[in-house]
Amino acid sequence: MDVSCDLEVDVNGEEIFIVDKNVICSYSGRINKLFGKTKRGTKYLKVIFHDFPGGAESFELITRFCYNKGKIEINHINVSTLYCAASYMEMEKSVSGNQNLFELTENSLADIRYWTWSELLDSLKQCQNLIPVASSSVVIDKYLDSLIGRVASSCETSPCPSTSSADSSGFRLSCDSKSTESFKNSIFRATWWFEDLAAFEPFLIDILVKQMVSRNLDHGILSKFLFYYQKSRFASAKTMDKKSKTMETVIEMLYLLDLSCISFKTLFGMLRVTLNLKISKCSRNKLESMIGSLLDQATLDNLLLPSPVGSSYLYDVNLVLRLLKSFISKGACCVPLTRLKKVASLIDLYIAEVTPDPCLKPYKFLALVKSLPESARDSYDAIYHATVMYFEVHSGLCEEEKMKVCSGLNYEKLSTEACNHLAQNKKFPSKSAGQALITQQEKLKSLLQETNQATPYINSPCSFVETENTGKEDQQIVLYAGKLDLSTENEKLKVHLQGMQCRVLELEKVCRKMQNQMAKMLKSRVSSHNNARSLPRLCS
Repeated sequence: MDVSCDLEVDVNGEEIFIVDKNVICSYSGRINKLFGKTKRGTKYLKVIFHDFPGGAESFELITRFCYNKGKIEINHINVSTLYCAASYMEMEKSVSGNQNLFELTENSLADIRYWTWSELLDSLKQCQNLIPVASSSVVIDKYLDSLIGRVASSCETSPCPSTSSADSSGFRLSCDSKSTESFKNSIFRATWWFEDLAAFEPFLIDILVKQMVSRNLDHGILSKFLFYYQKSRFASAKTMDKKSKTMETVIEMLYLLDLSCISFKTLFGMLRVTLNLKISKCSRNKLESMIGSLLDQATLDNLLLPSPVGSSYLYDVNLVLRLLKSFISKGACCVPLTRLKKVASLIDLYIAEVTPDPCLKPYKFLALVKSLPESARDSYDAIYHATVMYFEVHSGLCEEEKMKVCSGLNYEKLSTEACNHLAQNKKFPSKSAGQALITQQEKLKSLLQETNQATPYINSPCSFVETENTGKEDQQIVLYAGKLDLSTENEKLKVHLQGMQCRVLELEKVCRKMQNQMAKMLKSRVSSHNNARSLPRLCS
């Protein structure tokens, strides 16, 4: 070993350099602090760098600078590396009074406005490979500031930056007379940079988009770029980890944008992709929040996502419930009624689709029904028909479980036909049938009162007598209809009301018959299973 080479430098475990301590100390404040006072002749000096910016290649440039007495060629390819390495080695002030490397690199970066677009891209790619990345944050900011300025300027005026080099795609097209019409296309002018920037790593895209947002670049263009970036990176990514990191970055950046500028269809496409990726819970929540806020734009096919691996049920009902929660996160009163009704119609279709699933638990079915306020539905007939299907598929439900499922019905918003069907449906609990009957009679009573509101109720030709059986759970209301003395204008209403009266009487008979049958069944089961359990499980 040369006597003058008395310092061994291990650079990130990549390579070991044997250098002259005094030469390096004269330019590096970091090395000078460590070994400046060590006398020549010391047999063994060694330093290990674990996070030297740019690694062994970068350290070699530093040694050349020192051995050449502060002379080195600086260009757009090595300026990033030299800037970060000079900062790391504390070469701001030269101990020997020789040239200052840090100042040289800063001066070179000051001329960045004269760089071509290709040189700028090459420098950024060089930056993203530096380790640690934090050491290059200042120079990255300088590059991105120049890059964003050119993108913003091109979107407003021309399709490519005025400083583009002859080998940049934008410049080639501008010189091609056949592409003149392309330049007239505003979309091309706004998106020409997508392909170039899609080559950057996710951490750089994170910084880039945040700065673009702060510079008020169009959110619609930014969302299109992020979707383009995700698709491009997935095509080249070789591991699931890289895909997951890319997806997390895209979601985080989309979350910063105005939702009205984001394609709902593409968001749902991303959601389907994430089903096979392991992304952070935070990113997944943000994606679902964005989709939930735009749920009125969804279709049934969007919602019919398969359940997670290992689940017994067919569709991911939990996901739909989370989307609904996001949709009304600010309160149902804050959502326009038209949007509420649109989502209610969609959810009714979804409920009808998932109801045949034998693994769908009653509380999940009820959660879907009650996920939206009652004001979102003008009619509950669709919910009733879904409930009928649910009882047919889940025939083993007990009376109590059936009543819980029926609690999702709004009897006042059931049509007469639905109420008639419910009262005669043996799969429904008798209490629910009775409630439907009472509701229909109350509606009829209210209708008659409105028709004869000019006449005191006690003198009305129709009177209603309500009787309650003490100790019974069900109320029975008997309607006695007298002769209706309505004007000619209300003749059609008269016929309608008389028809309803007849149907109500029929429903009462059916209800009483069902109650008697249930009482007999109860008595029979109690006598035959009195030793089994005190409260028998009644199943329809």
